[in-house]
Amino acid sequence: MKIMGIEAVWPKPNLSKPNMAHFIYPYLLKDISIIRPNHVWGVDITYIRLKHDWIYLVAIMDWYSRYVLSWELSDSLHVWFCCEALQKALKIARPDIHNSDQGSHFTSGEYTDILKHYPTIQISMDHKGRCFDNIFVERLWRTIKYEEVYLNEYDSLKDARQSLTEYIEFYNTKRYHQALRYKTPEDIYFRKAAVQIS
Repeated sequence: MKIMGIEAVWPKPNLSKPNMAHFIYPYLLKDISIIRPNHVWGVDITYIRLKHDWIYLVAIMDWYSRYVLSWELSDSLHVWFCCEALQKALKIARPDIHNSDQGSHFTSGEYTDILKHYPTIQISMDHKGRCFDNIFVERLWRTIKYEEVYLNEYDSLKDARQSLTEYIEFYNTKRYHQALRYKTPEDIYFRKAAVQIS
């Protein structure tokens, strides 16, 4: 199994460590129907295994369309790569609600200050220990890992970035979603007038 790169499904490192000194915002999504692009964005971090190391992937997704607005890789868990992903997403649009878990990256002043610069954005944070509050990004991680990461072996962060760039482009523009009536995330995010989903 080691030679073939096969491993059992087992609990992986928990990247959502809270910082007790950071302010926790309330969860705003209970009983809300998400009705349009940029209504709600979700963000999360996952790990990616290299041949001899780990790197970390953050992505910001529009929940209505499942479109990945931005993403970044880092070989450390410093907050800068999350802030960079957020800044890139905000060049595309602004959400009504930005939702995250209570991990220290997303509760940090560096990250929340970027959001607070836009008074129309409401900040929402999942209940502690409730990964299903961010289910769309969790499904994205599952898809990326089963369709891309587990099928490849990356020698370096550069190799991972090149391969993930191609996959996320495919995910956004060519991979059809049953929940989107077999449209792509790009179809729904940019052409809502022509394509409606329930």
